[in-house]
Amino acid sequence: MRIAVLNKDRCKPKECNFLCVRICPRVKTGDETIVVDEETNKPVIAEDLCSGCGICVKKCPFGAITIINLPEEVGRPVHQYGVNGFRLYNLPTPREGVVGIVGANGIGKTTVMKILSGELKPNLGAEAGWEEIIERFRGKEVQSYVEKLRNKEVRAVYKPQYVDSIPKHVGGVVRGVLEKGDELGNLEEIIETLNLRNALGKEVNELSGGELQRFAIAACLTKDASIYLLDEPSSYLDVRERLNVAKAVRGIKDRYVFVVEHDLIVLDYLSDYVHVIYGKPGAYGIISNIKSVRVGINEYLDGFLRSENTRFRDEIRFEVRPPSEKKELNEILSYPDLVKEYDGFRLSINSGVLYAPEILGILGPNATGKTTFVRMLAGDIEADNLDVGLKAKISYKPQYIRPQPVTVNSLKLKPELVQRFNLTHMIDRKVDELSGGELQKVAIVDCLSREADLYLLDEPSAYLDVEERLALGKYLKKFAIDNEVSVLIVEHDILLIDYLSDELMVFEGVSGVNGKASEPLSPRAGMNQFLKKMNVTFRRDPETGRPRANKEGSVKDREQKKSGEYYYIG
Repeated sequence: MRIAVLNKDRCKPKECNFLCVRICPRVKTGDETIVVDEETNKPVIAEDLCSGCGICVKKCPFGAITIINLPEEVGRPVHQYGVNGFRLYNLPTPREGVVGIVGANGIGKTTVMKILSGELKPNLGAEAGWEEIIERFRGKEVQSYVEKLRNKEVRAVYKPQYVDSIPKHVGGVVRGVLEKGDELGNLEEIIETLNLRNALGKEVNELSGGELQRFAIAACLTKDASIYLLDEPSSYLDVRERLNVAKAVRGIKDRYVFVVEHDLIVLDYLSDYVHVIYGKPGAYGIISNIKSVRVGINEYLDGFLRSENTRFRDEIRFEVRPPSEKKELNEILSYPDLVKEYDGFRLSINSGVLYAPEILGILGPNATGKTTFVRMLAGDIEADNLDVGLKAKISYKPQYIRPQPVTVNSLKLKPELVQRFNLTHMIDRKVDELSGGELQKVAIVDCLSREADLYLLDEPSAYLDVEERLALGKYLKKFAIDNEVSVLIVEHDILLIDYLSDELMVFEGVSGVNGKASEPLSPRAGMNQFLKKMNVTFRRDPETGRPRANKEGSVKDREQKKSGEYYYIG
């Protein structure tokens, strides 16, 4: 079965003069394999006539065409966005408990959420009535849920991905807004679990990103619904806040809960089951069979779905690496004890040395000074007790990126990095018109394209999906070694930090009041110090080597706390 997908946003026929039509071998023989739609003035590819030669795919200057051969057993799509549009195959299985959904951006997760909420009626690839839709799922677990959708018996509550737009639609004092929407009478419990009490007296438009996220989750979990849909609930949150959200979500009983999440540790911690969505972003997505959370995440990392007998990517494994001998490394810079005070906030930092080739991970709660420290190294701000005066050449990607009205091409990015991070199709677009994920990748590539001894990356995983995070981690390890440089990363995704870090620097303190930073520590010492403060223990999965958070109070959790090994490295 061959499918042809045209990305209409990328397609620019005025600039290429319908190159795909002109070079298609079947068109040259007289077939109408590619024709021009008079209404849209875009090419339309006839899938039954396409030979799959791939010439149009390779020659399209904007990367707008995708031709894919799928096995016949995939069947008709559950939903398709028009001719040559994105297709979604299968639906996830609603079960009591938490069902996690993992997959790349642009692979169909939002479409899944819209169908499950009843906002979008599946069309089976064209137009379909409810009886035909129900017949499609007859004999499957999801059939009864589809029947409820037809009968409008589903009340869904949706926590959107982009919470920063909430103040445009919701106003008022946080407590008042939440009390007005509290239908289950569990507001006080949710406030306590999510640590929202300090934000209750604020106006919604005064909330930080992390407070907005927790506000949106609280508003969702206090509604009386039959299904809760949470899209990326960990964004903007530090590790403690992410685990608190997981506890709140797991507190939902006797309802359907679906969570889309790119932090695999959070997904693992809160989910009972997992669906993997695989395919090609922007072209098609296939939803896997439902799997136990451990099996699902392991198969996702392995890149091979056993029950489907499908490989969709190379495997990713986590290795327990012994610390490098310092005599084998080059010292890039050293910094003394540092102090920085603002109105109502004090930061103190223990002295340390940065080496190359090495990656230093930075962990800690929000508002304890991580970004302040990085900006000191970058030369943006000065310490109070002395001028750091670093002599090393430094390249810095800030946490908050201020996009400029210039084209991506004007940034002088290295061509090999443009290709590796899949930026080719956006090279002529303006930076201030990019999406969050696109902007993040451009900022990372811009940082890595500069010649430097030390590269500072503040929260590089923000807005990136799981595939992009893992690809970034894999490349940064190679980048540090190949270029013999030091890389420093501030990050809340523990799985990414664990995958990357040769050493760890741990921040602790009271958010917004004070912060204290350790010297660079070994991964074992750093993780133990950090997790002990979080009161969370981690073990390693025996198959993949990935870190997994132990459920609070479990046998493993109690054993590790008793031994003082909060971070199990073996």
